Amino acid sequence: MTPAADDDGRHDPGGAAPHGAPEADARPLTFDRHMVLDQLGGWRGMVDASLPTIAFIVANAVGGLRTGIWSALGVAVLVVVFRLARRESLQQAFSGLFGVAVAVAIAAASGQARNYFVPGIIRNAVIGVVLLGSVPLRWPLVGVLAEFLAPSHLGSMAAHSLPGLRRRVDTARARLHHRPPPEPAPDGRRVDPEPERHWRDDPRVVRAYGWLTVMWAVTFLLRVAVQTPLYLANEEGLLGVASLVLGLPVTAAALAVTLWVVARLHRHRVEADPATPPD
Repeated sequence: MTPAADDDGRHDPGGAAPHGAPEADARPLTFDRHMVLDQLGGWRGMVDASLPTIAFIVANAVGGLRTGIWSALGVAVLVVVFRLARRESLQQAFSGLFGVAVAVAIAAASGQARNYFVPGIIRNAVIGVVLLGSVPLRWPLVGVLAEFLAPSHLGSMAAHSLPGLRRRVDTARARLHHRPPPEPAPDGRRVDPEPERHWRDDPRVVRAYGWLTVMWAVTFLLRVAVQTPLYLANEEGLLGVASLVLGLPVTAAALAVTLWVVARLHRHRVEADPATPPD
C-alpha cells in the first residue's frame, strides 16, 4: 500500500489526522513548581510590595490624602516599569498595582486616608482564618505550599541557606542521593522523582507544618488585632506605622523561621529514606 497523499500531492508517511482532531502527542496542562517559584518575587518582591504603602503614609502625612494617593499609585507604576526594564517577572508587580489601585480608590471615594488600609485588614483576616482552618484537617497550608515549591523528599533544602535555594535543588539532590540531576523533560520542565512516602504520612512532618501554619496565621491575625482598633479610633498615623512594623519585618522573621524548620524537615526525610545511600 502507498502512503496517504495530501491535497498538493505530497506524501504523508504517517497518514495525517483529520482537521480538527487533537494531535496524538498533545500533552496535558501541568503546573511547573519551578516556574511558579520563579514568579514569586522573593525578598525583592516583599520590598516592592511595601514601597507604595510607605509612599502613601509619608505623602499623606506631608501633603494630605490626594498627595498620598498619587504617590502610592506612582510608586506602584514605577515598580512595574522597573521590572519591565529589567525583564523580570511582572506578575507580582501587577498584583501589587491592582491592590494599590483598589486601596486608593476606597480612600478617595470615602475621603478618609484610614480606608486605604481596609483591604489589607480584610485580606489578613481571611488568610489567617483559612490558615487556621487547614490545621485540624491535617492539610496545613504552609506544608502544601512548601511541598509544592520544594518537595522535602528531594532534600534540596537540607543545607542551611536562605536566598537562592531554588538554584541548589538539582545540585543538592545529586549530593544527597549520589546520582546526577535528572534530565529535563522534552518540553523543558524538570521532572522530580516520586516520594517513597508522602509527607502527610509522616507525623513529624505534618506536626511541624501544622505549627508553622499556626505561626503564619498568628502573624496575619495579629495585624488585624492591632490595626482594627486603630482604624475605629481614626488613628491614621499609628495605623500606618502599625502597617509597616507588622508588615515586612514580621514577614521576614516568620519566613526565616519557616526556612529553618523546613530545612530540618528535609534532612529528616532524606535521612529516613531507605533508598538514600549513607554519606
